[in-house]
Amino acid sequence: MSDQPFFERVGAEYRVNRIAAGPWDPNSLHGRVVVGLLAHAIEAEHGSAEFLPARLTVDMYRLPGFDAVEVKTRIVRDGKRIKVIDAEFFSGGVSMARATSQLLRRTQNAPGKVWTPPNWDAPPPEAIDIPPERRSALGGMWEIRPIAGMMGTHGTRRLWMRERRALVGGEALTPFVRAALAADFASPFANAGDQGLGYINSDATLYLHRAVKGEWVGMEVTNHHATDGVAIGECAVYDIEGPVGTATVAALAQRRNM
Repeated sequence: MSDQPFFERVGAEYRVNRIAAGPWDPNSLHGRVVVGLLAHAIEAEHGSAEFLPARLTVDMYRLPGFDAVEVKTRIVRDGKRIKVIDAEFFSGGVSMARATSQLLRRTQNAPGKVWTPPNWDAPPPEAIDIPPERRSALGGMWEIRPIAGMMGTHGTRRLWMRERRALVGGEALTPFVRAALAADFASPFANAGDQGLGYINSDATLYLHRAVKGEWVGMEVTNHHATDGVAIGECAVYDIEGPVGTATVAALAQRRNM
């Protein structure tokens, strides 16, 4: 992972690199890096091996520019079985997004058998042979291996995605941050139509029942509905061993400012 990172840490702040630009406005950040940095701060300051980050919800209420970024976290609950952490994303000193995460203590499953859906039948990413020019997404933000369908097509949509760069320079991606970066993709993958992507997501919620294993994250669209310009989209999330959780977004009808 030798590409330029999205952020560089400078003291208590983060300097933003241009690769972090989003698709809606070249002078604003991509939502995925906002979600990822909030997850990064929560885990770095409050995570531990005994607890699983089981839920991350991020509200994105402004489009951050390329000013210096600061993330502040706050403990809401620090219990023996559950931790609740809030985090806030500041760009140029202005609040742009906030997150809440639940970290649950790892124990043993409850006794008995509970129904679960079957694992998806997707081929492993290394078995999907596509030309190199089709492997890069959004100017090299991440790498993809399409499985079925494409953004905006009808029917099943599935793909593998892998990060090409660090979130913060010099700091390795953790399984939680890797999943958080992927979660924002639920919006374009589920909400794009035959005329392109017309919805910008205002939030993202990631649920995990275990940590992602390996570099590849699988996404499968499971839901999209829209009324009066308000859309919801949902994807099932996988890794190379099977299902790990879900990613859900709310979105508003939006035109690009390019």
